[in-house]
Amino acid sequence: QVQLIESGGGLVQAGGSLRLSCAASGFIFSRYTIAWFRQAPGTEREFVGAISGSGGNLYYADSVKGRFTISRDNAKMLAYLQMNSLRPEDTAVYYCAAGKYMDHMLSSYDYWGQGTQVSVTS
Repeated sequence: QVQLIESGGGLVQAGGSLRLSCAASGFIFSRYTIAWFRQAPGTEREFVGAISGSGGNLYYADSVKGRFTISRDNAKMLAYLQMNSLRPEDTAVYYCAAGKYMDHMLSSYDYWGQGTQVSVTS
C-alpha cells in the first residue's frame, strides 16, 4: 500500500522557518521524483519544487527559489521541504507527491499525501 504522509506544518510569523517532512512507504522510493505542491484557499494547486530520485537534480518555482530547499534521505524514505524567510503569501496546504518524471504538472505525479497546513502571519 503506497503512502505519503506529510508533517511539520504549523503557524509561524513572517520571516520565520519551517521544515516539512514527507514519509513514504509502499514503493521503491529512490526511483521516484518527489515534488512539493501547495494550495491556498480558492486557488489551484501549484508546484513548489521537486527533487530527482537520486537527489542530484532540483527544480524550484520562481516564487520560492532562494528561500525553500528540498532534500531527501533515500535510506529513510523521507523527503524534506525547508522553508526559510516565510511570507504570508506562502500560507497554504502543502502536499508531497511522487512520480517517475520531474515536472511541474500535477498530472505527472502518481502518488499524493494528504497535506499539511502552513500558516504565515504578518
